[in-house]
Amino acid sequence: MPKKKEEKDKAPINIMEALLKKKQPTILKKGKEIEAKIVSLSKKGIVFDVGAKAHALLGELEIREVSTYLPYLKQGDKILVRVISEESKNGFPVVSLRKFFEKGKWEILTEKKEKEEEIEVICGDYGKGGVFIDFMGIRGVIPKIQLTEPFISAPEKLVHQKIKVKILEVDKEKNRLVVSQKASVLKISQKDLKKKFDAIKEGKTYKAKVLGASEFGVFCEVEGVEGLIHISEISWEKVSNAASYVTVGDIIDVYVVEKNEKDLKLNLSLKRLTLDPWKEIEEKYPKDKEVEGEVVRKEKYGYFIRLEPGVEGLIHISKLTGNEDLKMGQKIKAFIERVSLKERRMSLVLPQKEKPVMYR
Repeated sequence: MPKKKEEKDKAPINIMEALLKKKQPTILKKGKEIEAKIVSLSKKGIVFDVGAKAHALLGELEIREVSTYLPYLKQGDKILVRVISEESKNGFPVVSLRKFFEKGKWEILTEKKEKEEEIEVICGDYGKGGVFIDFMGIRGVIPKIQLTEPFISAPEKLVHQKIKVKILEVDKEKNRLVVSQKASVLKISQKDLKKKFDAIKEGKTYKAKVLGASEFGVFCEVEGVEGLIHISEISWEKVSNAASYVTVGDIIDVYVVEKNEKDLKLNLSLKRLTLDPWKEIEEKYPKDKEVEGEVVRKEKYGYFIRLEPGVEGLIHISKLTGNEDLKMGQKIKAFIERVSLKERRMSLVLPQKEKPVMYR
């Protein structure tokens, strides 16, 4: 009996301890950042459990942005919010998701890239880099090579369209977002692409399918991996129009110059499959040798004469009297003044009875 009386006497003390241990409501302070749990969400707003006596609501000015983020938020998520008001007119605390709106979208993009999931973007104008896109206020680009037909032939058709894409590159620090419409349409997996990329070897020759051409080169596909033949790698001759050398759909031989591990792309070459005409240039064109060539280009500093494919010489303006009337396509004779293999340059002079004052 005495033991039961002792337990009875302790009971009020235990109740008091339990009440003291019970979690006290969070004291909210304007401007403070706290972790909140999403209780419910819809286009009309979001309700948060912030540990206070009452649930908190999202500020009215931010509600219009909610619809954009709804696919990336769910009930039960814990997220950092900032207190705008400890108690509004309706008696509820008000919080802001501004930090999430600014930072969260980059996290969303990174996560989507890692999981190889699609995102929906709005297309803008077509420029030199490709089709510009917008994702929740972040500006990105779809390179032309990352489009499928009919858009690769007419990228301007995508302007103002909302399409699904896959993320190729995302870098918040550089404010860089590169996506692919083709990867989304063709269900291309980056993991599978990496395997194909790793199997290709630098310094080897492969068959490539021509996908398109631009002012800076020819786009190709080598065993499922994209590559670029830069305009400087098309021919040993000066190339001004890459499209004139290839036809879309052609299967051509290409040389793999370099592999870009970061974006899984190849740097390719056509000209390296043929002999460099400059390799033995000094032996083939010694000083004072008479040569015949075609006038192919006029610059403010002189005329360029093609002696053979890939080999051009310059008749500098200082070596001219001013009475010459050279025309494009005209065949002329000249003498080798100087050849430099290192600089890949050749100086020519026209035949004349007396050497010009500047001639050395």
